[in-house]
Amino acid sequence: MKKTIFALTVAASIGLAACSNPGDEVVVSTSVGDITQEEFYNSMKDIAGDQLLQQVVVEQILNDKYKVTDEEIEEELKGVKEQYGESYEAVLAQSNLTEETLKTNIRFTLLQEKALKDVEVTDKEIEKYYNQASKELNARHILVEDEETAKEIKAKLDAGEDFAKLAKEFSTDPGSGAQGGDLGWFTVGTMVPEFNDAAYALEIDEISEPVQSEHGFHIIQVTDKRDVKDYGKLEDKKEEIRESIAATKADWNTKMAELIKEADVKVKDKDLKDAFSGIKAE
Repeated sequence: MKKTIFALTVAASIGLAACSNPGDEVVVSTSVGDITQEEFYNSMKDIAGDQLLQQVVVEQILNDKYKVTDEEIEEELKGVKEQYGESYEAVLAQSNLTEETLKTNIRFTLLQEKALKDVEVTDKEIEKYYNQASKELNARHILVEDEETAKEIKAKLDAGEDFAKLAKEFSTDPGSGAQGGDLGWFTVGTMVPEFNDAAYALEIDEISEPVQSEHGFHIIQVTDKRDVKDYGKLEDKKEEIRESIAATKADWNTKMAELIKEADVKVKDKDLKDAFSGIKAE
């Protein structure tokens, strides 16, 4: 269990009770006056209204869709105690948590993890991944900043100019440029997704059209391919591949937006009407 569980708020668990039908019932009585449920509710709105409401709603949705057992919580708690050892109690105190509130945080984190694993992975995606992962590529590339330059270089290559020479002259990749663009052998997931998919789609010696990634525009040539030794058959690797693909899709903001959309959330309090407007898929 990651240290982030110590940073999670437990407001949702408090909020579910405190935000229910606020009225005149006294929450706290003091010598200087009482605080009613309605006053407490309005104060919470002012302090952390949108964030608190988001957490309350998301936790309710997660509880409806996924289950976390006491055994799972205890197992994670055991890991936390082993991680911090003798400093465990001090870390709890420093984080203003009791062991029970820590368990609440652990429970919420486990719910999040289960939600992130609950993503659709198609057989087509698995087959594509397998066909890539079972092969290693040897390739070279020329990286430039803009598409116009990339197209000019591609035209030079199509006219028969030397790839390595052009890479040394134009490539902005400090690692491979001086080596004529040579990237050596690599396997699936080593390169950024756009480069990866473009390279694996090429035949040996084929030169790609300009491929845009976060680094710029690539012109790629695959010089050789080989089987990954002992990679295994598709049927044997299917679940492992499914988990790998699911992990790449695991984005909490996207999942939270999906869950909220499915739950058809409608905020009745006009002061909190925009609480979910900023939650969108990445």
